[in-house]
Amino acid sequence: MASEFKKKAFWRAVVAEFFAMSLFIFISIGSALGFNFPLGSNTTVTATQDNVKVSLAFGLAIATMAQSVGHISGAHLNPAVTLGLLLSCQISLFKALMYIIAQCLGAVVATAILSGVTSSLPNNSLGLNALANGINVGQGLGIEIIATLQLVLCVLATTDRRRNDVTGSAPLAIGLSVALGHLLAIDYTGCGINPARSFGSALIANNFTNHWIFWVGPVIGGVSAALVYDFILAPRTSELTDRVKVWTSGQAEEYDLDGDEVNSRVEMKPK
Repeated sequence: MASEFKKKAFWRAVVAEFFAMSLFIFISIGSALGFNFPLGSNTTVTATQDNVKVSLAFGLAIATMAQSVGHISGAHLNPAVTLGLLLSCQISLFKALMYIIAQCLGAVVATAILSGVTSSLPNNSLGLNALANGINVGQGLGIEIIATLQLVLCVLATTDRRRNDVTGSAPLAIGLSVALGHLLAIDYTGCGINPARSFGSALIANNFTNHWIFWVGPVIGGVSAALVYDFILAPRTSELTDRVKVWTSGQAEEYDLDGDEVNSRVEMKPK
């Protein structure tokens, strides 16, 4: 942990998470608010949200940012993904903590800037996640768990260094997974699946009603995905005691986690 703290590459990775998260939030939530414009239109047709547009904006934004900073930080851009990779013994506890802080700060900064850009909107929710009418707390929590589980499972599977059959783009696959989660969850919860994204909107809008759902649901989903992938779907051959050394050392590459040569081609692997 101390060795990580002293490395410039580590702090570049933290800054990359903050910067990419800020861009991701501004672009994605900005696209979700855009249907309200132009204001004062004479048309009699009420503007409605286009869920496909918003889903694609979130997914393409993640794919773009992952391609841009994946080689620097791994492009987690989501505390649920960070926790999933932590439980998968791919990052240290210190890095996970710093990434989550950077992600939350990035979301807050981007939402604050977006608040200024869209200040003319009345009752501006800033993309606040909330339960739809007819959806109770348990149902909303379930939606968030499932939508996040498929995302983190996709991240773990597409970036698994043991695989040599992934010939496509890992960032694009993960971006499509984000879009898929939004296509599912927007109508029920507004689609959180990213606690930092939900936190930014809640803080700037000063509305924390049922906010815990958008932390607990994604955390459970991310943790479940890591456990299912690492212990059921694609169990590793190394001893768990050897793998958890990464939590303190922060250098997964220093340990032969699978007892054989790993594939060096995998994308989104930080230096």
